[in-house]
Amino acid sequence: MTGVGHYLPEKIVSNAEMAERVETSDDWITERTGIKQRHFAAPHETAAFMGAAAAREALAKAGVDALAVDAIILATSTPDQAFPATAVHVQAAIGAHKAFGFDLAAACSGFIFGLSVADAMIRAGQVSNVLVIGSEVYSRILNFEDRGTCVLFGDGAAAVLLQARDVAHSGPGLLSTHLHSDGRLAEMLYVDGAVGQPEKSGKLVMNGREVFRHAVTLLASAVNEALAANNITNKDIDWLVPHQANLRIIDGVGKKLGLPPERVVVTVDKHANTSAASIPLALYQAVSDGRILPGQLVLLEALGGGLTWGSALLRL
Repeated sequence: MTGVGHYLPEKIVSNAEMAERVETSDDWITERTGIKQRHFAAPHETAAFMGAAAAREALAKAGVDALAVDAIILATSTPDQAFPATAVHVQAAIGAHKAFGFDLAAACSGFIFGLSVADAMIRAGQVSNVLVIGSEVYSRILNFEDRGTCVLFGDGAAAVLLQARDVAHSGPGLLSTHLHSDGRLAEMLYVDGAVGQPEKSGKLVMNGREVFRHAVTLLASAVNEALAANNITNKDIDWLVPHQANLRIIDGVGKKLGLPPERVVVTVDKHANTSAASIPLALYQAVSDGRILPGQLVLLEALGGGLTWGSALLRL
C-alpha cells in the first residue's frame, strides 16, 4: 500500500443542524453514536467526482502516474449511474487510460472486499498497480423522516494504491483478507429498491438494534480469524482501523480484543458512517497525522448490509 488519498465534501452538517431538520438533539445523537458532525455532498460531488479526487491524491503520494494504473476497483452503494460503473468515470477523470475498472457492492464492507479482490489479482500476476476506492454519497438515499437512521451517515471518499512487490511474508503489504456474507440477515439493513424495483422508495432502511446485536460478535470473529491465519495475537497489533459506524460498536470490538482505546482509530465523530469509504478515510487520517508509521501492523474490520463482514491485516 504505497499511497493513500481522500476527499470530503465542503459542506459540514453538525448535530445541531440535523436537529433543525428532524426531531433529535446533539445530546441524543452523541450519546447513542459518538457522532458530532458529517459531510454532505453538493450536487456536483458525486461518487465519481469524490473517488477521482481521492485517487489523484493516492497516486501523488505514491509518486505513480495514472497511466501506470492497471485496475480501478471502486466500492460503493451509491453509484453515479446503474451503468456504466462509477469506476470508469474515475478512470476517465484521472487519465488512467490503460486501466480497466469496475464497481463492487458490499455496502460498508466494500473496501475490505475490494482489497481482497485486488490482492488476489496482484498475486495471480494479472496486475501490478491497483487503485481501491471507497466512495459514497449516502445523503442521497437517507430518509429524513427517520431520525434513527438519517443522523448516522455522511458522504466522502478515500483511495489506496496497491502495488506488486516481492517481499517476505512478514514484510510490508497486505497479509490476508477474510470475507463473509449471510443473505438471511439482509432485512436488517438495506436500501428499499433500485432501478429494478421502480415502485420502491430507494431509501435506506435499518433495524439498528439487530445490526448492533450481530455487529460486535461477527466483527470480533473476523478479527480473530485474521489473527489466527497469521499466527499472531492481539498484542501484536499496532492499530485497529474499524468501520466507523457507531462508537459503541467500535468500543465493543476493541474491548473484546483487549485493545486499549489509544490503539483504535476513530473518526466517526467527524465523518459519521461513510460506508465503504469509512475505513480508508480513517486510515488516511491516521497515516497523515503520523499515528500509523511504516512497519506497523494494522487490522481492518467492517460489517455492512447483506449482511457482509470481514477483516484485513496489513503491514505499512
